Amino acid sequence: MIVLQQLINGVSLGSIYALIALGYTMVYGIVLLINFAHGDILMVGAYAAFFVLGAVGAGPLGMLLAFIVSMIICASFGVTIERFAYRPLRSAPRLNSLITAIAVSLILENGVRVLPFIGPNPRQFPRPAVVNIQFGGGLSISNIQIIVIILSALLMLALNYIINYTRRGKAMRAVSFDTQTASLMGISVNGIISFTFALGSVLAAAGGVLYASAYPQVTPLMGMMPGLKAFVAAVLGGIGSVPGAMLGGFILGIAETFTKGFISSQFSDAISFSVLIIVLLIKPTGILGKKHRVKV
Repeated sequence: MIVLQQLINGVSLGSIYALIALGYTMVYGIVLLINFAHGDILMVGAYAAFFVLGAVGAGPLGMLLAFIVSMIICASFGVTIERFAYRPLRSAPRLNSLITAIAVSLILENGVRVLPFIGPNPRQFPRPAVVNIQFGGGLSISNIQIIVIILSALLMLALNYIINYTRRGKAMRAVSFDTQTASLMGISVNGIISFTFALGSVLAAAGGVLYASAYPQVTPLMGMMPGLKAFVAAVLGGIGSVPGAMLGGFILGIAETFTKGFISSQFSDAISFSVLIIVLLIKPTGILGKKHRVKV
């Protein structure tokens, strides 16, 4: 029963990692860029929800409004960052874009810290009252975990529908496969890339609200570790693969909670990153990643 309890906890945490990892893997699949500022978009979404919930309360309507506002703000941030930070460097060496992504991350973290209405100190995140549903054998699941799992699943299904069954999704796959050919076929490459950043930022916003609801505290640096672990999840599943990002998120979440439950919380991060190393030693492209052959 303890194993089942930890499995529930792992699926809940893995759902959040999977949402964030999807943003990493979509952006990489389109422009081959590791957007290290993605975790800080999560932080922006959490703070946006914090102020909304502080104003209207943490009831169902307040939570819905918090999700909508944080998604809109984060999508705007994502598009703006892509337009002014990454697009001018698209034809530059990849290292330039990587350094720029780290710089954007630092600007967001430290910019939020100096804002007078936020500041560097942690704040308590308002969330609905926690209700634990008890089952036989000491098994329990909270209403927060149910919300996290259900909303994450719905957002992943929505993303799958967008990518596979809409014109924008087909254009995203075309740009990911061959940018130049997609441009010749009349697809607006810049528009699709901006849409991809917006879509990834929306998922990061949802992940931020859910993460802050599960662990009710917001700080300017709160996006660092979830963002790093989501990147690990994306690489674990196969960077550039949407199903791989989902799978990697769940594997990482379950590995982390099992380590906390059966070994020690002090080793949870080490075990999580060790899983990545072991998988990459066996399959360097990740679990669902594919080898790309380059003709010379």
